[in-house]
Amino acid sequence: MRRLMLLRHAKSDRSDPGARDHDRVLNARGREAAPRIGAYMASHGLKPDLVICSTATRARQTWDLVGAAFGKPPATVLEERIYRNDPAILLDLVRQTKSAVHSLLLVGHNPSFQMFADLMTASGHGDARQRLREKFPTAALAVIDFAVDAWDRVHAHSGRLDRLITPRLLEAAPD
Repeated sequence: MRRLMLLRHAKSDRSDPGARDHDRVLNARGREAAPRIGAYMASHGLKPDLVICSTATRARQTWDLVGAAFGKPPATVLEERIYRNDPAILLDLVRQTKSAVHSLLLVGHNPSFQMFADLMTASGHGDARQRLREKFPTAALAVIDFAVDAWDRVHAHSGRLDRLITPRLLEAAPD
């Protein structure tokens, strides 16, 4: 069994029109949402063995805030190819992951994360799959399970969407 988690970066600041897209930082809403997702992941046993994170500032900041929930964050690799926003690149990264890694987290961007998650899932929670097709919000976490013994065996439509967690869902959940 392999578990792939896709974490879209939290809400970023677009107020500086001269700033490069790659250098955009999280806004206040993003800085508040990311730790909430991290707390959810930690309390639900969703600690990845490996994190592959986009080099974009907003993605790195998101992972820093999420990863703090784990005490000792897992091994992290910064990967500029995630920033290219191409689902084929995401599949290559997943398939190149070492078999010792059972739980992998990618931190990156839309629209590639939404397209990739939809491409990779064939089954799972119906409501979550429909919500994913409609939108992959900022700071959302998709958890996809694969019944394979190695990452190089993962292919399109071979995963099961376990859940799609968003900051809004966590706000609405009773304590």
